[in-house]
Amino acid sequence: DVLHLYKRLTIEIPESAMLILFGFILGGMIWGADKAQTFALQPRTFFFFLLPQIILDAGYFMPNKLFFSNMGAILIFAIIGTVWNAVAVGLSLYGVYLGGAMGNLDIDILQFMLFGSLLSAVDPVAVLAVFEEVHVNEVLFILVFGESLLNDGVTVVLYNVCDAFVSLGADKINAAEIIKGIVSFLVVAFGGSLIGVVFAILLSLLTRCTKNLQIIEPGFIFVVSYLSYLTAEMLSLSSILAITFCGVCCQKYVNANMAESSVTTVKYAMKVLANGSETIIFVFLGISAIDPNIWVWNTGFILLTVLFVLVYRIIGVFVLTWMLNRYRLIPIEIIDQVIMSYGGLRGGVAYGLAVLLDQAKIKEKNLMLCTTLIVVYFTVILQGVTMKPLVTWLKVKRSSKSELCLIEKLQNRAFDHILVAIEDISGQIGHNYMREKWNKFEERFIRPLLMKTSARKSQDQLFNVFHQLNLKDAISYVAEVSVSVLASGLDMVPGADIASQASTRCPTRKLPLVTCQSHRGLKFAVVPD
Repeated sequence: DVLHLYKRLTIEIPESAMLILFGFILGGMIWGADKAQTFALQPRTFFFFLLPQIILDAGYFMPNKLFFSNMGAILIFAIIGTVWNAVAVGLSLYGVYLGGAMGNLDIDILQFMLFGSLLSAVDPVAVLAVFEEVHVNEVLFILVFGESLLNDGVTVVLYNVCDAFVSLGADKINAAEIIKGIVSFLVVAFGGSLIGVVFAILLSLLTRCTKNLQIIEPGFIFVVSYLSYLTAEMLSLSSILAITFCGVCCQKYVNANMAESSVTTVKYAMKVLANGSETIIFVFLGISAIDPNIWVWNTGFILLTVLFVLVYRIIGVFVLTWMLNRYRLIPIEIIDQVIMSYGGLRGGVAYGLAVLLDQAKIKEKNLMLCTTLIVVYFTVILQGVTMKPLVTWLKVKRSSKSELCLIEKLQNRAFDHILVAIEDISGQIGHNYMREKWNKFEERFIRPLLMKTSARKSQDQLFNVFHQLNLKDAISYVAEVSVSVLASGLDMVPGADIASQASTRCPTRKLPLVTCQSHRGLKFAVVPD
């Protein structure tokens, strides 16, 4: 909150970068007082108490239509792109190491691959903090943010596979072990996603029965979602993907089933917890730097790591986008590809995985840890600060903040139906056709199971439009009435109380009051002019 008092500062420097800089100052004060680093972000605290809040918030408020419309591209960037970055960075560092550019280090090829896997984590916290402030267009935002969200789960799975290979030893790895690793990767990733979907269904069914428990129904969202995270962790599946898909899949049905007051409570409580966790993570990333015990300097290793992380991110984005644009109706433009390449920010996930490295197996753990911190500082601070000028200079299409009017919504809906008809007539099965089939399947089978009857009725589009128009009309009427009430020195109160308020304030004056018992469901009093 203090940072936001200086608007000029927050416009120029992303909040995540300022929090890291604040962590530098705080860490220096702690070191000056104690001559030791007494505070550190522990992996257990990060992965079990801070990260779940952030991932749940990101998944729960994910724009579903955009996310699922671009699901193919997001999965390609999150899976193939992550594996590419990990393998390319690991093998390149190993090749340069064999060439003698890093001096004498006790690292083998498997440890380089492990280090490459943890550096492939594009942090959704850093990406969200920067891209929300820049206000890039919706498609670019969902591609980068969706990739970073799923990328975390994929990175952790890949990290665990590489860590198992390191424990096994290079001499014991053969074709069978590699196949086991690939199968394990797929099972853990898709198994975690399935756990999330199961808990999303459970949560939706639970909110169907909370009509008389509205005071505690917001708590179910947090408890059940966190249970999906813990269950996946207990089963050695991807806990990040579990809580991500739990939030993504349940939001539509949960919001429809709960009362408006509960929906508002969940919204603000989730934002408070997520923002608090983000603040703690970035501050501790700054504090962690003020610890001489972890700093082991190797110029060749550190500079080449930063270079390879940037270069292979650019190559991966451009190659994968070239492949995707051959099949996309609206191709991803070159300018958007530049921003996607530049938006591969690293953060707390990479640092947490680096701290988890076993010193007994990884002799150069401190070198990897301090290199990870430098990569995080470089991407979050330098790339974060230059992101907005770059977006402005390249004239990247920004998101529109204006709300669509009714005619625009009708035109978009009609356009969707036209696209479905064109695909049907031409005999091609595109994403519009598939979306229409899914909507019909959902309306026939899923909504009756997961939604209350009253909630299904409110989902009717004509009823929804009528409700919105009715609400606008009522609000404008209340605004006109409030002018008359305020002119008479009275407050807007329920109809029965306004007479007593008037007699209390003006005991000698008889005000002509007319009480309007209801106007389109609203009850208030009117003071005539």
